Amino acid sequence: MLRRKKIIYTAHCVLNQNAVIRDWERAQGAFNSILKVLLDKNISIVQLPCPEFTFLGESRPPMTKKEYDTLEYRSICRKLATGVVHQMKEYLNNSYEIIGLLGIGGSPSCDTLGEKGVFIEELVNLMSAENIHLDYFDIPEHYIEGENEEVLKDLRSFILD
Repeated sequence: MLRRKKIIYTAHCVLNQNAVIRDWERAQGAFNSILKVLLDKNISIVQLPCPEFTFLGESRPPMTKKEYDTLEYRSICRKLATGVVHQMKEYLNNSYEIIGLLGIGGSPSCDTLGEKGVFIEELVNLMSAENIHLDYFDIPEHYIEGENEEVLKDLRSFILD
């Protein structure tokens, strides 16, 4: 069997910077260097949905967590997170290892380590209800694709722990 059964869940924009608000993208397409670290270790990548894109579309304005923290947005985040948790349970029930959750530092939706984003709060609440507990790693706000070797070093340490 070729399956390694190691998975990491990533914020949508790790694989698709086109979903980021205009002029805030930090790569032309994906964070290729981040993905290369994961792929070199044969870790499967599961892309989380982008709740901001789902909620307000491609040309949305920059907004803070406080501005996103509405009943309507939380409802969308909870709905999206419900499907993710269902998928996580299926993997875990079949002996897969979920290495963790790769978020975006400073994101109003997908920050996992600082002031958790709205989507991550909903996701973590649903995960906790299912007794799923993961480690978190955030790509810092200062990360630019092709720069910041220190971030890649930290990611390598994270996936080996």
